[in-house]
Amino acid sequence: MDTENKDTKVCSPVGKVHSIETFGLVDGPGVRYVIFLQGCHMRCKYCHNPETWNTEVGIEQTAEEAFQKAYRYKNYWKNNGGITVSGGEPLLQIDFLIDLFRRAKEKKIHTTVDTSGNPFEKTPEFLEKFDRLLEVTDLFMLDIKEIEDDLHKKLTGQTNSNILEMAEYLSEKGKAMWIRHVLVPGLTDDEGGLRKLRTFIDGLKTVERVEVLPYHTLGEFKWEKINVAYPLKGVPVPSEEEVEFAKDILVPKAES
Repeated sequence: MDTENKDTKVCSPVGKVHSIETFGLVDGPGVRYVIFLQGCHMRCKYCHNPETWNTEVGIEQTAEEAFQKAYRYKNYWKNNGGITVSGGEPLLQIDFLIDLFRRAKEKKIHTTVDTSGNPFEKTPEFLEKFDRLLEVTDLFMLDIKEIEDDLHKKLTGQTNSNILEMAEYLSEKGKAMWIRHVLVPGLTDDEGGLRKLRTFIDGLKTVERVEVLPYHTLGEFKWEKINVAYPLKGVPVPSEEEVEFAKDILVPKAES
């Protein structure tokens, strides 16, 4: 038996995977192999993957196993694709994430984290791991749900102060970011809030792209499957005009 290979498998951190998508087109640049991890502490009212909340379930895989499965699809990625880890919330499994991306960078594969930033904290223990993650991550796709903290708590059940700190930390460290904002009529589309969010984004040095994601109801049935009442029942999807209005505020003209 190959002892070195055996030891690598033993040492490779184990993660809980919810699902994968082998040909993702909206999860970073190019064609992406997307790994959705299990577990999230936020309870966004419009969440379209509520089945990923539970931290106690999921398919257990080592980072090595997850990488080897992803690497089979390398021919799809060409020169501008790669691996994206989403969730749930991938930062809850940061050891798994670091090891997975370390293996990807050894093969010169582009790596992206799709995160809401909720686990971020400026403790020495967390920052030591987070800084190691920065070394092997090419792009952070950061969802900023709501700029006002009180409204963010009502929307997600969590504060946004550490999330905004994470955006500033990434900017200070020179890490590329895409900022995403889900537009929900009557909830996250207030003009004052959008302009405040734009001011915050303008203060960051490494934002490469800003995306306005229209709210949709495609995940409503999933709430029923986990026996939780859908809190936005009856809320309409935004009109094209409402989306364009938000884009005019949030998206820099060079991107429009």
